[in-house]
Amino acid sequence: MTPIDRFNAQHLARAEAQLLACCGSYTWASRLAAHRPYLNVDQLIHKGEALWSTLTEADWLEAFSHHPRIGEKKAPTTAFLASSVAEQEVAQSSLDKVAVALTKANREYEDKFQFRYIVFASGRSAPELLDILNHRLTRTREEELQEAARQQLLITNLRLKKWLQP
Repeated sequence: MTPIDRFNAQHLARAEAQLLACCGSYTWASRLAAHRPYLNVDQLIHKGEALWSTLTEADWLEAFSHHPRIGEKKAPTTAFLASSVAEQEVAQSSLDKVAVALTKANREYEDKFQFRYIVFASGRSAPELLDILNHRLTRTREEELQEAARQQLLITNLRLKKWLQP
């Protein structure tokens, strides 16, 4: 049985919980789980992207709130946080040099936009993530909300592929 077949066969609540580990929006997870069965991972991702684009700002903010801050050293307490920490591992290795700047910029970002800085961190260094954050601070809230939503979708799709690829 393939991972997608196992996912399709699960009880709805279990399927939702697994999707929540990939994206912290309950609305997205419950809607995506309700559309099962999926023939393959690509079909699930396509449906997930379509559903993501229909969500409200509140749904997006819910998903963003489940991410640890970039550069934040926090023990993972859920599968979702464990994924985030693993994705930020490269950034963590060079974090000591930019930790203070990241902390300050994260605070500035959250004060300005009223949500957490979301970026596809996989394979990026801490200085690169700080540069991206500083650039994104120049945007309007609406521009940044849309960019954060795009970044969340990239993160979600990576997690879905890691989880469901045979």
